Amino acid sequence: MGLIADVLSALLGNGRNVVAETTEVFRVNAEAADARAATIQSDALAQLAAEFAVPRRGLFDRLIDGLNRVPRPAMALGTLGLFLSAMIDPAWFSARMQGIQLVPEPLWWLLGAIVSFYFGARHQAQGQEFQRSLALTMARTPQVMANIAELGRLSATSPRIAANGPDAALELGAVTPGGNPALDDWRRAQQGGAATM
Repeated sequence: MGLIADVLSALLGNGRNVVAETTEVFRVNAEAADARAATIQSDALAQLAAEFAVPRRGLFDRLIDGLNRVPRPAMALGTLGLFLSAMIDPAWFSARMQGIQLVPEPLWWLLGAIVSFYFGARHQAQGQEFQRSLALTMARTPQVMANIAELGRLSATSPRIAANGPDAALELGAVTPGGNPALDDWRRAQQGGAATM
């Protein structure tokens, strides 16, 4: 009995647990790992809160922050608006694009520099290519307008769109039966069957 007590006190005595300490060499203590993870997450959240803790700001600071958020959505929505206006009223859109053609090239470069500075990209070369493609698009405007007018004439609401007029050949073609090889074969088969009976 004394030997067992001595062995157990050696393993578990003196406030130590030799079995647990030995096991932790091979396997992480899950409770201690969870406590460390919770501490790390808590510290990270505290650091994040400290970074975004801003003292009370004045009206001017809030106004400037609001203005800084305007250009990207304004440019995106403006571009979508241009597409919509081109579909709704092509003549109005073409007139505005003709006005843009009169903007001098250095001003386009300046606009490109401002936009590229704001968005962090270089748009000068793309801006010049955009001007060339814009000129080609404007050259196609009369053809597009003619196509739209023709499509308007072909609308289902246009008067007499389905009328074929007084063309007698069309009327005769519609009521004159044409050749039907399958029907002819069937008729021959019926006549041959009647003759054999």
